[in-house]
Amino acid sequence: MRLTTRELLLAVGTLLMLTACATMGPPQPPSLDLPKPPSDLRARRKGDKVTLTWTVPTVTTDRKTVRTLGATRICRGIEPKLERCGTPVGEAEHPARGQKTGGSYADALPSQMESENPSGSVVYAVEVFNADGRSAGLSNQVRVPLIHTLPPPRDFSAHVTNQGVVLNWTGEIPPPASTPVRYVYRVYRRLEGSPQQTLAGEAPLANDASFTLTDSSIEWENTYEYHAETVTVIASDGQPEVQVEGDDSPEVKVFADDVFPPAVPSGLQAVFSGPGQQLFIDLIWAPVTDVDLDGYNVYRHEEGAAAVKVNAQLVKTPAYRDASVVSGKNYFYSVSAMDIRGNESARSEEAGERVP
Repeated sequence: MRLTTRELLLAVGTLLMLTACATMGPPQPPSLDLPKPPSDLRARRKGDKVTLTWTVPTVTTDRKTVRTLGATRICRGIEPKLERCGTPVGEAEHPARGQKTGGSYADALPSQMESENPSGSVVYAVEVFNADGRSAGLSNQVRVPLIHTLPPPRDFSAHVTNQGVVLNWTGEIPPPASTPVRYVYRVYRRLEGSPQQTLAGEAPLANDASFTLTDSSIEWENTYEYHAETVTVIASDGQPEVQVEGDDSPEVKVFADDVFPPAVPSGLQAVFSGPGQQLFIDLIWAPVTDVDLDGYNVYRHEEGAAAVKVNAQLVKTPAYRDASVVSGKNYFYSVSAMDIRGNESARSEEAGERVP
């Protein structure tokens, strides 16, 4: 069947119209390129410094990829809620291209703001702008208590004893407070060269300015670095407890060298085996409970002679049988304890026994 020129033109036109209807949609409005406001703003106060962190937006409010970011303004106020940024307290630097993950800013609280609102809070938000200086509004808002923090401990020092590392410092007498506030000192340690810190202990502030804390959870033969801080704890009825950390004391370094011997054994008793048997004297004593105990040494001497060690290897239990005795002699015994680093205790009180 041959189509006429007119019929061929009509068929081609109909096909073009159908193709156009299948690919064209309603017109889309142009993107405003407004960065989506962060929703995960966080704040941490330490002393008078407030550190803000957030995720840098990578999409716009209309779900497009952010092409270029403008300024990120830091907003601060003491109102219950920020309605607008007003005069920003600073601007955050942009992360490098390809590393748009996290933003941060450190703000110093003015002392006047703390003194005028000691029981109040300061409110923070950030506002992210595009390259044209336009934004979609403020981020989520975070509140930070304005309560005054106490200075760090003074004269902070550390020394090693057989119980562990003993830390001493001079503290503050807690000030009277109209709100439910208490203060504690927290001591942290870390292995030399490691960023990971561990809570070594804490002590509440009291009317005594001298403080001592023993860290018994150390591992010997390690070098530790310690620092302390004052923590202000606000515990209002019906509200979650709020803790505000103060500034750190200078770090002190200490090498936990175990040069301390175990406890001296006690309760030593010596008993002859009795007639009709092989001659020997049994010794028993109370066990030493030091966690690093490795064993015991047994010393013997005859009357008027110097004591000598009779065991070739460390005795692992608090008992010993001496079979190298001779009939008709008096023997005197003492026992010492040895730890895994070779530190030996003093000898116990002597126990004597005669071999008939």
